[in-house]
Amino acid sequence: MKFFVDTANIDEIRKADGWGVVDGVTTNPTLIGREGKEFEPTVKAICELMGDRPVSAEVVSTEAEGMLAEARVLAGWAGNIVVKIPMCKEGMKAVKILSQEGIKTNVTLTFSAGQGLIAAKAGATYCSPFVGRIDDAGSDGMVLVKQLCDIYSAYGYPTQIIVASVRQPGHVIQAACWGAHVATVPFKVLDNMFSHPLTDIGMERFLADWNKLQEELGKA
Repeated sequence: MKFFVDTANIDEIRKADGWGVVDGVTTNPTLIGREGKEFEPTVKAICELMGDRPVSAEVVSTEAEGMLAEARVLAGWAGNIVVKIPMCKEGMKAVKILSQEGIKTNVTLTFSAGQGLIAAKAGATYCSPFVGRIDDAGSDGMVLVKQLCDIYSAYGYPTQIIVASVRQPGHVIQAACWGAHVATVPFKVLDNMFSHPLTDIGMERFLADWNKLQEELGKA
C-alpha cells in the first residue's frame, strides 16, 4: 500500500517525507485555504518537494469545458501533477477526455460503488472513496472500499483506489487488508501510526537494561 499525506502544509510534508514512508501528496482548495497561501506557488512547491511522486491538485469548475481548461493548466505546472475531478456527469466527461490526452486524474467525492465503477470506466487514474464522511453519515465507509477492491479486481480496471477522508489509523489498516492501493492520510493520523504504548515501554526497558549493564561493567 502507498501512503499519500493529505495536506497543503509544506512543513508537514517535509517532516513526513523525512520518515521515509510518503509516496505522494493530495491537496484540495480547503487544505490550501487553511494555509493562507496562493494556490499556484503552493502546488508547485509541493510538486518540487515530491520529485516524481504524484501530487493531486483540484479543479474548481463545475462544467466539463472549464474542468478541461483548468486541468491542462495544472498538468503543465509539473510532470507529477494528478488532477482531482469531482464525481459528477460533467466531471466524468472531463476525465474521459483527459485520460485520452494522457493527463492523470483523481476522481474525488466518491461515496458509492456505482460512482467508483463509473470513474473506472471513464478512465480515472485514481478514485477516492471518502470513508470518514460516510462513517459520519451513519454508514460504514470501509464497506465501499471492499466493494471497489472487488469490482476493480474482477474486471481488471487499472484505476487505483485512494482511501480518503481518513480519520484514524484503523481506516488505513482495514483498507490495507482489503487491498486498497493508496491511503491518503492527514499528518496527525500518519504520526499516530508510529506509536504504541508497548513499543514505548519496551524501548524504556531496553534502555534501562543497557544502562544497568554499563554500570556493572564499570564496576568490574
